Amino acid sequence: MSAQLKFVNKNKSAFFPTVRKRVDAYFAEQALSPHANGAMWAKASFFLIGYVSLYGLILSNQFGPWAMLGLAMLLGMFAAFIGFNVSHDALHGAFSSRRWVNRILGNSFYLLGANPYVWTITHNVVHHTYTNIPGHDEDIEVAPGLVRLDVQEALHPWHRYQHWYTFPLYALASLSWVFRKDYVKFFKKQIGQHDNSAHPRREYVRLFFSKACYYFFFLVLPMLVLDITWWQLLIGFVVMHLVEGLVLGLVFQLAHAVEGTTFPQPDESGTVQNAWAIHQLQTTANFAPRSRTAAFFCGGLNRQIEHHLFPKVCHIHYPAITAIVKNTAQEFGLPYLENHSFGSALVSHFRLLQKLGRPV
Repeated sequence: MSAQLKFVNKNKSAFFPTVRKRVDAYFAEQALSPHANGAMWAKASFFLIGYVSLYGLILSNQFGPWAMLGLAMLLGMFAAFIGFNVSHDALHGAFSSRRWVNRILGNSFYLLGANPYVWTITHNVVHHTYTNIPGHDEDIEVAPGLVRLDVQEALHPWHRYQHWYTFPLYALASLSWVFRKDYVKFFKKQIGQHDNSAHPRREYVRLFFSKACYYFFFLVLPMLVLDITWWQLLIGFVVMHLVEGLVLGLVFQLAHAVEGTTFPQPDESGTVQNAWAIHQLQTTANFAPRSRTAAFFCGGLNRQIEHHLFPKVCHIHYPAITAIVKNTAQEFGLPYLENHSFGSALVSHFRLLQKLGRPV
């Protein structure tokens, strides 16, 4: 079990109370709710309807093999976009002020073949609290032993090439989620600081029932209704998840594993000598913050700094509060990390992997 970890605001920084007061003031002055607005509901509807439509087109059996493969790839992309734009906000309680709305929309995570209950623990509770802390934040454990993101981790000869083979591994993320990760995390006794030894009985039922439904709708039903062979179905299913996994993996990693972000080690007493909010600034980076395309498809995850400081604010408002957060960080002499484009963030991630794959 990991030592109990805590943050200590040793310099008595007033950064977070100040930026929180200013963000709250923005919503009050503009008479805005921090939750979803009309544009957010329209975007969520676009991705959900698009997903269902693509699935329906595939099951219509009206297309040839290559067209079906293209539809499967698009379906994988839309699954990732639903995760970014609908499930993520809802599971953070940011989509609506009504818990039942967030609960229903959070269940859209099942469309990815993933479990919202397990995600809430590993992401909301663990990752958002102990961001980039080795041994505590399991989100940076991409492929233990294969990918090295912790300088304290043993360095092996194959790590010298990790900047090349890590990207294909990201593509496997979705398949792992569907067939392995949720089961492993659910039955793991300890996840970071979280005691994971007891779950409500209903969550056992939901885990296995939802997985069975996903396997039926994506493996059994297509085999029954489509005029294809089993190996064609398997190729389509795998390609769909490779696309989905690559999109998911890249977007999440470009926010925390780029040059400039830190991977802090707590001291012997399990203390991080830093305020939690400042820790978030040091371990998180934005990418393509001025790109409307990135904002639309990534669900605000290109502005991870704002998300980590204000996870209960719907991402549709991040462009408006970015200037507040950035100016306040600069006012307090704190880092505000950002890559100006998706491409520059990708290159930065590549260089970090290359650096961590070699001796210091």
